Amino acid sequence: MAEKARVAVIGTGWWSTYTHIPGLIEHPDAELVALCDRNPDALAAAAERYGIDRTYDDVGELLANESLDGAVVAVYHAAHYAVARQCLAAGINVMLEKPMVLTAQDGRALLDLAAAQEREVIVGYPWHFTDVTRTARDVLASGELGPVQHTSCLFASMVVEYYRSNPEAYRPVFQFPVTGPGNVYADVQRSGGGQAHLQITHSAGSLFYVTGLRARSVTAFMNNYDVPVDLVDAMAVQYDGGAVGVFGSTGNIGVGDAGQLDIRVYCANGYLLLEQVQGTLTVRKHDGTERRYGPLAGDDSYPRFATAANLVDVILGQAPNRSPGEVGLRVVELLDAAYRSADGGGQPVAVRDLYR
Repeated sequence: MAEKARVAVIGTGWWSTYTHIPGLIEHPDAELVALCDRNPDALAAAAERYGIDRTYDDVGELLANESLDGAVVAVYHAAHYAVARQCLAAGINVMLEKPMVLTAQDGRALLDLAAAQEREVIVGYPWHFTDVTRTARDVLASGELGPVQHTSCLFASMVVEYYRSNPEAYRPVFQFPVTGPGNVYADVQRSGGGQAHLQITHSAGSLFYVTGLRARSVTAFMNNYDVPVDLVDAMAVQYDGGAVGVFGSTGNIGVGDAGQLDIRVYCANGYLLLEQVQGTLTVRKHDGTERRYGPLAGDDSYPRFATAANLVDVILGQAPNRSPGEVGLRVVELLDAAYRSADGGGQPVAVRDLYR
């Protein structure tokens, strides 16, 4: 086994330069081998800021010329599938930013390829790595609350200025050490959509990770208001096994507001309340007994470096995949069906129909 995991970062936009690149540089078991981006200005700025000598503007050339164990893929949403597929075909593990891909068919194809190559797809959901999220998952898996009957998931976040192509509004919050996201989140051709792909992907990822549920049928309504992509979303879901649930989200809260990511899971014998932003968990049984966990603070409540670190651990055999592609696929199934339903005037869309 290699002493260090040799990793490349593909995509040098704001999230990579804010999170993945510095995280890998600081990781004692990682060697950040090269950067890759089709945008020469973004590539040069990231390489200079972090002192990376080897750079590429083509993924194929990167994979042909470097000996890699894995790659962080953080390109725009619509390019996720093609780039991740190239990496898996080359025999390396992938940490793929959320949303995993834009269609259920592409998600299934990636996981089938990963299985054939005996490689992992880790999806970029940092909340999967918090203590309260893992505890919630363990509680439900233990069966002490009984089968899940109903779920409610709300995410309110400050992203509307991204949809207005005005990322500078968030500079006081994120600082943008190299570059901001530009207008990518306002461009439906590159982003695939708005609030659902950018934010509900997080809340749905946590819900599916914690419960193990899978959507069977989805009905959704969305409104753009004054932006080119969906800003507010409402989804009603039937799950395999009979449970039902709702997902709601708005991106229109003020700059600097931490927002809310509230997940409620009601079971036959009790319920749990998971608040991701505050890092709190309440577990209550019908007999009145209650347990509380958290709150978490700082990086413990949103460990943004954890996803790339998990890639390193997986490569070195030090930990399992803690944000598996199967969870990412369930999110993609939900969102793929939701966009189709919203485009169809709120008509229900069966997940099985996404694969036809």
